[in-house]
Amino acid sequence: MHQPFNESCLQLEPISDCRSVRGVDLPIDLPLRGLLVTGPPGSGKSTLIRRLKGWPEEGYVDLAMKGWWKAQSLTLRPREIHLGIPFRGRSESLALFEPAYLDDSEHLQIDFDRIQFPPRKAHFWSVDWRARFAFVFLLPDPERILAWRSERARNATHPPDERLNLDEIVRQVDAFAWTARYFHDHGMRVYVNREVGWRFCRFAEP
Repeated sequence: MHQPFNESCLQLEPISDCRSVRGVDLPIDLPLRGLLVTGPPGSGKSTLIRRLKGWPEEGYVDLAMKGWWKAQSLTLRPREIHLGIPFRGRSESLALFEPAYLDDSEHLQIDFDRIQFPPRKAHFWSVDWRARFAFVFLLPDPERILAWRSERARNATHPPDERLNLDEIVRQVDAFAWTARYFHDHGMRVYVNREVGWRFCRFAEP
């Protein structure tokens, strides 16, 4: 069953201490070279990466795969990434634009226990994988995403846009919101953008 996300669970606060990078106000403590942009289809990932002159190739990360933080696709940053999310009853993680997800999204629940995280820095010489990446989750209102994707569908450039409906987009936004919350709760560096204009927020509590 779909897991609706309670907006209050995000508990975000806007970031005012920013610097302008190619017309985008980035938080001062957000390292450009560590930036990984993710979010549901049509949330603006490619647009933000183009603005920042990042790497145009889309990366893919299977969150259930041990050592995903060492993946070749994460070597060059900033870049857009698609997340493969593990779901209960499914042996393989799914990206939220795949037919296997879209055909059954109403009944899928995220299997949080299978999500892997990099180890915490153990000693002076060990790699601090958690500090290496900064995840930016783009989570606009579903109605806004629907409008953007409906416009994009007229150009027939993205096959998933052929199956547009608001309920599906709500489920996709919810899945990424839960994932952002889970990342934050496990000590990952997470930023969230809910608005047009790239206004960045962080979680209000440690």
